[in-house]
Amino acid sequence: MRIAVLQRDPVMRLSIEQVLLKASHTCVVYDDGLAMSKALARSTVDLLVLDWQGTRLSGAEVLRSVRGVGGDRLPVMFASNDMSEESVVRAFANGADDYVALPLRPAEFRERVAALLRRAYPDRFSSASFSVGPYHFDTRRQIVMLRGQPVPLSGTQYRLAALFFSNIGRVMSRDHIFAMVWGREFREFTRTIDSHVSRLRLLLEIEPQNEFRLQPVYKSGYRLLHLRKGESADVAAEAEEQAA
Repeated sequence: MRIAVLQRDPVMRLSIEQVLLKASHTCVVYDDGLAMSKALARSTVDLLVLDWQGTRLSGAEVLRSVRGVGGDRLPVMFASNDMSEESVVRAFANGADDYVALPLRPAEFRERVAALLRRAYPDRFSSASFSVGPYHFDTRRQIVMLRGQPVPLSGTQYRLAALFFSNIGRVMSRDHIFAMVWGREFREFTRTIDSHVSRLRLLLEIEPQNEFRLQPVYKSGYRLLHLRKGESADVAAEAEEQAA
């Protein structure tokens, strides 16, 4: 999972990052709340770990900003030296999901992060297989079946498909996709993601007739939509009009 961390103290910031990386998460770190807030306006993550205090913007202000633009699903944890009852209560009142003390107890912190992620994204932590519409995913063998027929996918294509189908309806930014599928943050503009998405759309026949639409999101990334019954014809007609 992709996790963003706000922490002023460089020693604590490194400690948090190391625990998350050892737990196989990718991590983007900030020492400045305003920089984090600007990044979150154009990028997506799976979890925030915030410092109660902050430079230019505090963790509390970042949280209010995230919740104010509809980020209700995004889990948020505070990791702070400030363990006063007033601060903890204010954090939960503003929409935080957890609050831990610094310095970290690594094992406890790792499990608290895991618990928040399981609650927020149950489909990502479900059994070894899952089905959505006409698609069936076997996560152990990394196989996708469409209406009972296997679709030949490379490892990269499978990871990309699993990411979209376990985050239906959610906007996934390009840097988030790159981190989750290729395992690293990208630092420059690339058409790699767009090319892979286009190819995946064809291979899996992601189209209204199969109940799904893979939609580009302007200046961000992509969103997989699960169409309700009766929507397929309307969406197909809309696509034809746009293509005309």
